[in-house]
Amino acid sequence: MTDQGRHLRIDNIEFNVADIERSKAFYGAVFGWRFVDYGPTYTEFQDGRLTGGFTTGEPVRPGGPLVILYADDLEDIQHKLLAAGARISRATFSFPGGKRFHFIDPDGYELAVWCADPA
Repeated sequence: MTDQGRHLRIDNIEFNVADIERSKAFYGAVFGWRFVDYGPTYTEFQDGRLTGGFTTGEPVRPGGPLVILYADDLEDIQHKLLAAGARISRATFSFPGGKRFHFIDPDGYELAVWCADPA
């Protein structure tokens, strides 16, 4: 899918886990997920349709994984979120391949928005 085809859609789900190898063994055995390691604190999973990740870079968060949306223009989406009543919970930061920020919606759910680095 091109970046334009995923604009403003859920693109990734990230699980904060205590042990990446344990999570890989569990989800691989039960659901047949495939994995790509990106260093010691992050592993991408693919379930055949959706891509997500396991990370030890943040504390385990009871209540569910982090839902990550994609946007072509992070600054524009951040302005729209703030105007709609969201609160930024983590400022924009870079990572290999892109950048993202986190926000809290009006009901208290934390989500993130990311964009890819220009090719």
